[in-house]
Amino acid sequence: MRTYDFTPLLRSSIGFENLNRLIDAATRGETEAYPPYNIEKLGDDAYRIAMAVAGFSRDELDVTVHENVLIVSGRTAETEDAEPGQFLHRGIGKRAFERRFELADTIKVTGAGYENGLLNIDLTREVPEEKKPRRIDIGGKSQPVTIDAHNDEDRKAA
Repeated sequence: MRTYDFTPLLRSSIGFENLNRLIDAATRGETEAYPPYNIEKLGDDAYRIAMAVAGFSRDELDVTVHENVLIVSGRTAETEDAEPGQFLHRGIGKRAFERRFELADTIKVTGAGYENGLLNIDLTREVPEEKKPRRIDIGGKSQPVTIDAHNDEDRKAA
């Protein structure tokens, strides 16, 4: 059993609540491995989560994003009338689940699709203009260049 005490580190930090939550979740470990999933990088700013949800219909799945957390849940709508007969072996797991993914501030969910028992969730990285690197002009010895958000936008428009 691994336990790390991050209290001294967290005592002097302000505004890092998400980081604290991520560290706490990572040290606890993930015990549930159902349903299995892949995370693919499709391009420089494109990702996909592919989750194996065999036996679930589209109506039984729910994908939501709330405060940078992607929540994928499945609920079973089992009724005795819908499944005639008896199972001799039930190897396809179909139980309710909830899987959470922490998303960075720049990651946005762009869509979801369901095909052949796989739930595919597409994600893209959208970096706002103010967070992208920009070149700063260097003024002369006696004339420093003043950086102003309005001047920077006007210069781009010209």
